[in-house]
Amino acid sequence: MSTEQSATDTTPISDARAWIQILARYREPNSARSVFELAITAGAFILIWIVMWATLDLGYWLCLLLALPAAGFLVRLFMIQHDCGHGAFFRRRLANDWVGRVVGVLTLTPYTFWRRAHAMHHAGSGNLARRGIGDVDTLTIAEYLALSRWGRLRYRLYRHPVIMFGLGPAYLFIFKHRLPIGLMRAGWQPWLSTIGTNLAIALLCAVMMWFVGVGPFLMIHLPITLLGASMGVWLFYVQHQFEDTLWARDGDWNLHEAALRGSSHYALPGILRWFTANIGVHHVHHLCSRIPYYRLPRVLRDHPEIGKVGRLTLWPSIKCVRLVLWDEGRQRLISFRELSKHQIARCPEGPTG
Repeated sequence: MSTEQSATDTTPISDARAWIQILARYREPNSARSVFELAITAGAFILIWIVMWATLDLGYWLCLLLALPAAGFLVRLFMIQHDCGHGAFFRRRLANDWVGRVVGVLTLTPYTFWRRAHAMHHAGSGNLARRGIGDVDTLTIAEYLALSRWGRLRYRLYRHPVIMFGLGPAYLFIFKHRLPIGLMRAGWQPWLSTIGTNLAIALLCAVMMWFVGVGPFLMIHLPITLLGASMGVWLFYVQHQFEDTLWARDGDWNLHEAALRGSSHYALPGILRWFTANIGVHHVHHLCSRIPYYRLPRVLRDHPEIGKVGRLTLWPSIKCVRLVLWDEGRQRLISFRELSKHQIARCPEGPTG
């Protein structure tokens, strides 16, 4: 029996804080493995891009078909950038930061700005008093009912699947990330990050358009970007927007409990786990964000009990789309339909007067 396994014999799964010490044993990155992961992901992305360009004359349908795996590798590149932001991909911060910055040009994500916003997400995940940066806007029932009719309509539109996973991701990665929205007054670093990334993106696009042509570049890269953005937003969404997630007010909120209970274990099929770099093991990631993504499966093998917490599989996860409001009384997310039924149950005779 391994040291890690024996250590959990007396550690109940409910003791979220105790798991921090156990998981710390998995934090050390392997430099050779990290370089290999980066090379195979970036190399495959570039190769598919070239193949898409080469097949344009054979019919655009083939190019679009290849955009799907290309988007998968783009998502995987984002996950590498994500690990760099947590200081988990390489031992040295300098290596993490520069790999993160370069990858950020491909993912349209300014690295330093994103890293800061994402750190705020980790520090306040599940805290109702600390919503607004790096998360999906989530209202409580009381907050939603207190809105004007126009406010409710805006929230419903924001939460509609077409907006959330279609138009929203395109806006987020193509437009919103061009300015340090949310950190506009947080000093020069977020501005330098966004402006520097914007200039690098413009230079890369100009070079590629000169080389392959404006039309072919847009026909190849735009579908990859849009698909990758939607995939990324879906993953982030389902990691925290599931029925039994955890939200709490300041006095009742606990960082470690929110990490364990407020993040899902999105148990995807093997090929999807690989493309998404095990980000579905999100509760473990929130408990110990310094674990490299390629070591997360080892955590589940050594400690199968933690793999049962917040477990969500592919097809049931589709139902999470309808969960839009936090019910503080029942401590779970509910749909607009459930809210309507609840209101009818409280007033069975309907409105009067």
